[in-house]
Amino acid sequence: MLQFQCDYLQGCAPEILRRLENTNSQCFVGYGEDPVSASAIAKIRSFVGSDDADVWFVTGGTQANQLVIDAMLQPYEGVVSTTAGHVNVHESGAIEFTGHKVMTLPAHDGKMCAGELKKMMQTFYADGTYEHQVFPGMVYISHPTEYGTLYTKDELTALSQVCREYHLPLYVDGARLGYGLASRHTDVTVRDLYQLVDAFYIGGTKCGSLFGEAIVFTKNNTPRRFFTRRKQHGALLAKGWLLGIQFDELFTDGLYMKLAANAIDQAEYMKKEIAAKGYDFLLDSPTNQQFVILDNEKMHQLEKDVIFSVWEPVDETHTAVRFATSWATTKDQVDQLLALL
Repeated sequence: MLQFQCDYLQGCAPEILRRLENTNSQCFVGYGEDPVSASAIAKIRSFVGSDDADVWFVTGGTQANQLVIDAMLQPYEGVVSTTAGHVNVHESGAIEFTGHKVMTLPAHDGKMCAGELKKMMQTFYADGTYEHQVFPGMVYISHPTEYGTLYTKDELTALSQVCREYHLPLYVDGARLGYGLASRHTDVTVRDLYQLVDAFYIGGTKCGSLFGEAIVFTKNNTPRRFFTRRKQHGALLAKGWLLGIQFDELFTDGLYMKLAANAIDQAEYMKKEIAAKGYDFLLDSPTNQQFVILDNEKMHQLEKDVIFSVWEPVDETHTAVRFATSWATTKDQVDQLLALL
């Protein structure tokens, strides 16, 4: 079976596996207080362009989102997301489990509109009974979004300005951040992101590591006792060096961006060739997730040979499906998919 279901179907980059093997017999102090984790943090600070970046490693994306959102909010506050946001749709109520409401705005190809966010805040504070309501306390977005789309620098700047006007921390889910940064159609760099948002995470799970995400706080704004908060959330790994080793390797000699670039190269090739065959797309994604509209009969035929994500119905006879490339996708695999199509 060809696998295009998602971008975390394989183990890790060979460089990481070799590094883990070569260090397997070594002993390290626990909880991320080891020298290799310190080295990884220094490399990430260089990557984002700031010695003041505060970096924390956790094992997964939902864990990162729940931890950051809970730590940054007051008990009476909720987090603003689009209806398509991962925290709203695909995290099993992890945010609500901590006692915080997910407050939604419409998704425009997965993205949040700064004007709609401002209107939400104006409406909230214009209501004489707002003290009786859940306060919007921070904003959550993904870059890339769940639809593979990207914010432009102007869009991110507009969101950042609204957030600052209303004292809302702006937090970015970066599960696929590498693929967003490697896109040929982006004007947002990681250093732009660092300047415009209050916290984000660099995804490793979907971008070449066995597991792991690196949370980055950007403005000396790390919530108090964040080390302890990590433990409360079950997010403090005793063998923390296993995360440190992976991120230290990812940010050695540009490996992270090289891996991301492969996914983009294969996705662009796939996109061009599928379009040439006459297929339509649900939307124009500039990253590693491509949403193709298939006749339902063709879709069921394809399921015999290819594993992919069934995304959403388009009409009674057509469905949008997602083909995702990854750091490990080969041209041969894409060619096999194209032949089946």
